[in-house]
Amino acid sequence: MTSPGDPLDMDLLDRAEAAVRLSATDPRLALAEARAVLDLAGWPGPAGAYGEAASVALRATALAARELGDLELAGERLEEAIAAGRGFPRRVAQARMSFVTVRAQLGDPEGGLRLAELAERDLAGADLARLGVQRSVALILLGRHEEAVRHCDRAIGLLDDDARFRAGGLLNRGLAHTYLERYGEAEADLAECARVARSAGLDHVAMLAEGNLPFVAARRGDIAAAFARYRAAETTLFGFPERLAVMRTDFAEALLAARLTGEARTLLEQAVPELVAAGAQAAVPGARLLLAQAALLAGDAALAASTARTALAELDAQGRTAWLPLAREVVLRARLAEASTPPAAPAHEAAGAESLVTELITCADALAACGWPGASAALRLTAAAAAVRLGAITHARTQLDRAAAATRPLVRWHAVAMRHRLDGDLDRALEAAARGIEAVHAPGGDANRRDGNAGPRERDAAQDTAQNAAQDTARDTARDAAQDAELRVHAARPAEDLAALGLEIALDRARRTGDGRTVLDWAERWRAVVRGAPAPASVPPGVPPAGSGLLVEFVRRGDDLFAVTAGAGGCALRSLGSYQAAVEATVRIRYGLRRRAMLDTLRDTSRDTLRDPVHVTAPDTLRDPVHVTAPETLRDISPGADALSGAVDEGIARELCALDHVLLSGPGTLTSAGSMPGGPVTVVPTGALCTLPWPLLPSLHGRPVSVAADAAAWLAPRRGSARAPLVLSLAGPGLDHAAAEADMVAAAHARGRRVGATRAEVLRAIERADVLHVAAHGMFSPRGPMLSQITLDDGPLMAYDLLAARRIPRLVVLSACDAGMAHAPVDGAALGLAGAFLDSAARNGDAACVVAGVVPVRDDEAPALMTLFHTLLAEGRSPAEALARAAEKTAVPGFVCFGAGDEPFAAG
Repeated sequence: MTSPGDPLDMDLLDRAEAAVRLSATDPRLALAEARAVLDLAGWPGPAGAYGEAASVALRATALAARELGDLELAGERLEEAIAAGRGFPRRVAQARMSFVTVRAQLGDPEGGLRLAELAERDLAGADLARLGVQRSVALILLGRHEEAVRHCDRAIGLLDDDARFRAGGLLNRGLAHTYLERYGEAEADLAECARVARSAGLDHVAMLAEGNLPFVAARRGDIAAAFARYRAAETTLFGFPERLAVMRTDFAEALLAARLTGEARTLLEQAVPELVAAGAQAAVPGARLLLAQAALLAGDAALAASTARTALAELDAQGRTAWLPLAREVVLRARLAEASTPPAAPAHEAAGAESLVTELITCADALAACGWPGASAALRLTAAAAAVRLGAITHARTQLDRAAAATRPLVRWHAVAMRHRLDGDLDRALEAAARGIEAVHAPGGDANRRDGNAGPRERDAAQDTAQNAAQDTARDTARDAAQDAELRVHAARPAEDLAALGLEIALDRARRTGDGRTVLDWAERWRAVVRGAPAPASVPPGVPPAGSGLLVEFVRRGDDLFAVTAGAGGCALRSLGSYQAAVEATVRIRYGLRRRAMLDTLRDTSRDTLRDPVHVTAPDTLRDPVHVTAPETLRDISPGADALSGAVDEGIARELCALDHVLLSGPGTLTSAGSMPGGPVTVVPTGALCTLPWPLLPSLHGRPVSVAADAAAWLAPRRGSARAPLVLSLAGPGLDHAAAEADMVAAAHARGRRVGATRAEVLRAIERADVLHVAAHGMFSPRGPMLSQITLDDGPLMAYDLLAARRIPRLVVLSACDAGMAHAPVDGAALGLAGAFLDSAARNGDAACVVAGVVPVRDDEAPALMTLFHTLLAEGRSPAEALARAAEKTAVPGFVCFGAGDEPFAAG
């Protein structure tokens, strides 16, 4: 041993402590300095005389490795630091303090808390405050967010002289506030963290704070700000792959809660392998579970099951027992989605289905025991529905009785509705379902809960005893909203499930009574719930509709497709056959139209281009018509094909006529609702039918057609302004005819103007114009519809940019190809550029219309169509009528009028 005050020992210790401080700002230099100290101290090998310096230097290497994303190396070095520091209790305690976060992020947060308890005995003053910051990391991973806030509160006030840990405390407290849905406090903490970190040269900590802002914005529902912040944070975190992956995971979780499944899945498919590579074992199973949920929402049950099974194994290996039922639930829901047990199913299949119901019930019990009451109640309802399909009514009633005792009004009314349905009382079932949906938006209801006591239970479920049951029930309300927001593992939000049940019951009732009006009411409730809007008021029977012309709203139940037609003559319901058959026909029609546009361009010796620089080939989801057999119901060819020959070739015309025969030409669709022939029609499609070029169907040829996500504008139309509209137009780059088209639009209207094609000018124009015309390239992103874009001079205008607009023009014309393409994961939530405009208008209490293409349009064809369209618009025609007449006269197919297209503008 050296004597106290040995100069070499003191010099090495000073250098080691400097390396610890340096690890926060320059981890690579800190590694080099720490290694130099270790070499002089004779490490590896017995630390001998310089054990204290070696322990501190090893801790410095661990902290540097952690900053560089190597968690496993950090853990190894901290274990060595603890061993080297024997005889120096404070140094051992400091190494354990640093190990708390690393152990937690390696997948053992409980182990991290045990290390904190050991370290606490030998720490004092500022070191104890630092330990509180480290503890908060493990507590957040365990969902003990209130405890994390308390530890950070105590620590932050004692760390004025330590910018690194003060910033860390603010960062962790901001995350805990986010999970507790205290978004104002969260943003304030993250902003202060960024300020403190940057002033201390801790740029990577500032980037972490800014990287969490997308998560906060998305959790609070501000999706536009979330995407903008994500775009900025992605750039700043580029050199830190593990932290970028964590940010992507957090952002994806919030996007899933907002129903943006494709965007979330894209982020998670990037994040999971990055987290695995970085050794971030605590974050990996949660990210996998989110990916499994995204796959389930997208209909990929096989991927959902396999991914959830992997997450289950990882959680089990990490001893995170409270989370295991969440992973099992996703596996079971995926199996349920794949299962098919019709009444005449073989005995072994029926037995398998019965076993699955038993497993669903067992998992629901486990969820409740582990502190996930919302997930438990939802799964219990799922088990009851599966039992009903099997005819196991006793099992179903038992589960419904338990669900009916839940604290959440939504769950209770859902169970009551299912019980009335079992009893055959469909009227009372619908009444109960309506009460449940009303409870979502009532003061204090499910949609308005903001509870602070959230997250996984603060102890293992194994410690629960019978006397805790009453306390658990009392905590259900406080825990449910934030728990389910933290890790969404359901295939649909509970209110959507209840609205879907109501629609099913309305269809059952209509089979007995022929009441199409009730089906329409519930279809609109379902679509409103998907948007997160209050359910619309029902139109009393016998009251004539306020909308002009006809409404045709399509609904589906499984593969059964129905059409509800409403008009002056009443409301009628018609069964149309297979939804999947209609979707396959839509795919063939779109493929044929794209193929036609491509071949025309290849044959053309001029330099005209398609307004679609990316999607010039069929997407993977489209199939060559040679390999798709048309269902029998679509093989009959109507005699109206000749009327379409000017716009499409014979093969496409025959497909259109066949689909028209199924969807619109039969009795009770367009013929019995009391409308005049040739009058306006509002179509509300379902699922993939939103991508069909509806105006090309023979029954709609030449008629004003509006395609909407719901019937709200038709049921309650609004009159436009009596003054001439302000019309703004712009031309994007790379299109030969775009500038001439934009000039034409400006000249066609009394108050027409050209604006520049920059993002700032376009966003300003969006909030000023009554009519905005955009002649530019467009790209639809099928995997992430909110990532669809329009190409401008200084970069893309993204679909999510539109969500922040304070005002939307009454009419937006997107002559960019495919700008009207949308993907609807559920009805009422069609997304993409057109959908983003319409959704923004609806949130502002306005009705809007978007004219956009759903198939490629040649650059030389669009100006001819748009010239006539704007001429008719300036004469006082409605957008739908102007488009119908212009398309008929120019024979340019593919454009659709979305939204409220029946209201004309003032002439001028």
